[in-house]
This record gives sequence, C-alpha cells and structure tokens, in this order.
Amino acid sequence: MKKKLAYAAFTALILLLCLIPSLGMLLPAQEGAAGGNQALSRAPSLRDPEGNWNPGYLSQIQDYAGDNFYLRQEMITAWSALNAKGLRSSITEDVVLGTDGWLYFADTLPDYVGLQPMTDREIFSAARNLRLMAEYCESQGARFLFTLAPNKNSLYPEHMPNLTLPSARKPRDAKRLAEELERQGVDYLDCFALFRGQEETLYFKTDSHWNGKGAALAADAVNKALGRSSGYFDGPFTREEVHKGDLYDMLYPAGEGLEADPVYSGELTIEYDVPIRSAENLTIMTHGGGEGSLVMFRDSFGNNLYPYLADSFGAALFSRSMPYRLDLAAQREADYVAAELVERNLRYLIQNVPVMPAPDRGTEKPEGFTVYGSGVNFDVEPSEDLPGYVLVTGPPALADRELPEADSPVLVSASDGTYYEAFLLEGGGAGLYLPEGVQPLGLACRSPKAPGL
Repeated sequence: MKKKLAYAAFTALILLLCLIPSLGMLLPAQEGAAGGNQALSRAPSLRDPEGNWNPGYLSQIQDYAGDNFYLRQEMITAWSALNAKGLRSSITEDVVLGTDGWLYFADTLPDYVGLQPMTDREIFSAARNLRLMAEYCESQGARFLFTLAPNKNSLYPEHMPNLTLPSARKPRDAKRLAEELERQGVDYLDCFALFRGQEETLYFKTDSHWNGKGAALAADAVNKALGRSSGYFDGPFTREEVHKGDLYDMLYPAGEGLEADPVYSGELTIEYDVPIRSAENLTIMTHGGGEGSLVMFRDSFGNNLYPYLADSFGAALFSRSMPYRLDLAAQREADYVAAELVERNLRYLIQNVPVMPAPDRGTEKPEGFTVYGSGVNFDVEPSEDLPGYVLVTGPPALADRELPEADSPVLVSASDGTYYEAFLLEGGGAGLYLPEGVQPLGLACRSPKAPGL
C-alpha cells in the first residue's frame, strides 16, 4: 500500500512539474521576455483588424505557447549551461564556444575558415559600387570614407576552437577588397591593422563587437582619415561591470552575467535633434561640439561608435538604412560621408542599390564595350526615396551571352541617348536610378570577345 502511495505521489509530482510551464502562462507579464536578438510570438487575436475570424489562430496560438511558456528562458539557460560545461557544446547554432569563456558569432565562420570566398568579379563589383558612391559624394562637395569592422575572430583567433582550415585558400575577402579599393582610388580605413597594432584586447569576450575603448580607437581613426583630429582613445575611461554580451544573451537568456566595459568618462557634447529610444534607432541626428557635418552609414558596431563622432561634428546623421541613402548627403549638404560595415556582411555591398542618381557616362559608347539590347528585360518601379527617379534593376547581366570581364563596369543605354553606369549586384544583376521618363534599352560591358580586346 505504501509503495502504491509513493508511486502515485511521484507520478503526481511529475505531472505537476510538467504542468508548471503551462499553468504559469496564466500569470501576468510573461509575454515578450526574449533573449539575445530573438523576437517571441505575440498572443494572437481571434479576429483580424477588419473584424473577421482569424483563420490562422490555432497555428498562431501554438507558436505563442511554444515561445512563452512559464520559465522558458530559465530552462533554456539551465540547459545551455549544462551543455557548455558538461559537453563543451553550444545549444544554438548562432554561437561558437571558444576557450577561456570567449564566445564567437557563428556567422563569421565562413570568413574565418575561408569557405565560399567572393569571386574576383564580386570583389570588383563591391569596390566599384563604393567608387560610384564616393564619386557622387565628391560631386556634392563631401569627402567619402569606407571602413570594415573586423570580425572578432579575425583579430583574436587564439580563443577559437580547433577547426580544420583548407590547406590552400585565397586571402580574406576583406584584404582582397582593400587592395581593389586602393586600385580604384576609394579612401579606405584599415581597422584590421589598426586593432592588431594595439596590445590590449578591445573586443568583448561574450559579445561580437568592440568595447567602449575599441570604439574610441575607431572614432579617432575615422577622424584622422577624414583629415581631422581627436583623442578619445586617450581617455579617461572607467571600467564598469555593465555590459551583457549579445552572444552570452543568446546562450543564457535568463543569465545575469555582466562583462567589464571601459566606459568613457570624459565629456561628450551631444544634443539629439529628435529623442531616440536606443542606439539601435534606424536614424540618429545630433549636434555636437565640433565643426562640419557628417552623414554616416553604420551597423551595430556603430552603437558605441556614434557618440564619439557625434561629439566631433557640429551636425551628424547616423543611419542604419540598407540600401545606403546617399541622397541624404545632398539633402544635408554634408561635408563628410562615411560608411562602416562589419566584415561578415561584406556581400551587402553587392545586394543593394544605393539611393542616388545613376552616374552619367555621356552619349558615346566607351571603346571596347559591346551593347546588348534585344532580350534584355528590366524591372522599372517608381522610387519613394528619390523623387523624380525610377529604380531600374536588370536580370543577371548577359546571363545567356558572354559574361562581363572581371573588372568591367556595366552601363545601361537609355532612351535619352545617354549611357548611365549601374551598380553591380550579386548574381550578375545590375541596378540604378534613372530620371522619370527615361527608359532603359540595353546593357553595355567589356566581354572577353568584345572588339578590340
């Protein structure tokens, strides 16, 4: 009898434990407690905004329950800690466990091991697109600068797990791009050499980004590359246990571990034109204590970089828009335009058409170029970002004919008798902004069989 009671009590206890996650959802404020960059499902409504029955309610409520059951984050954290300490494995494919408590972002592995490097044509295309951006900024009276924020394992590989690297591989895409940018005359700030020249570690152990002092080093280098001066890296800094790493948060969403960050304790003069919610804002506009105006395109590495630069300039606009809104440089009459992009996202440069008028290359076809008109179809749509222009995108360039030479620009012949240079896109595509009423007619490029080559 005692054994039966014991078994029944044990069974009841197990059932109660299994019911806790579901019953706990009846408590308030359980929704939306995500870890890392995760976005949890919201509670669905039985009716849609028009008052009709929501046909996807059952599947949505299933997603909601799966994302928001009671103690979800605590259970994930416990399971992750057990795997990390006991098995030396990460429960999320987004995070790589390094040695000595270091964490790395898995999206950087292709760059690290040299998998799927960009082709020579893609490297040329990325550099050419930046050359067109620089050309436009210069035509508006602004100086242009491009820089790559290094992946953490590009600077600090000693804490990476042992991985089998290819015996023969090309130089890193970032290095190849830097060489092509130099060939095309684009101002480039080499943050790889900059950070490798420092003895102290300037990235977080549990985050994918540089720390506060690393951002100060980058800010001083940006200013120097633009012909200005600043001394933020010289401090003063105060080390404070205030930073929760993004990679740590992915692994341990309920964890409370904080990492020391060198926080700049000097005075920064910044006034926000419009209040911001956080450094993640798509657009941040400021006035600072310096001179001149800046438009800067940035990603998450700019979160702790922008305050230094905001202080350096009289007026600044920091944008996370993609594609790059080069038209903002003209609107704001910027003196300087800078673009910062993390190394792992280098391909973004050939995936988007920057918002700016296409460069006019005149009415004469360049020597050595062949024009392809028949069978070349373009998509044309009005532009919401650039009034008076249409966005023209083409198919993979000459997909059924000769491909362009690796270092050939692509021009679009237009109905006004002008040749316009296009931005070069992944897969051989092309894109550009043409004035309204101007129709694209064909593509022109240098090909291996073009006359005179």
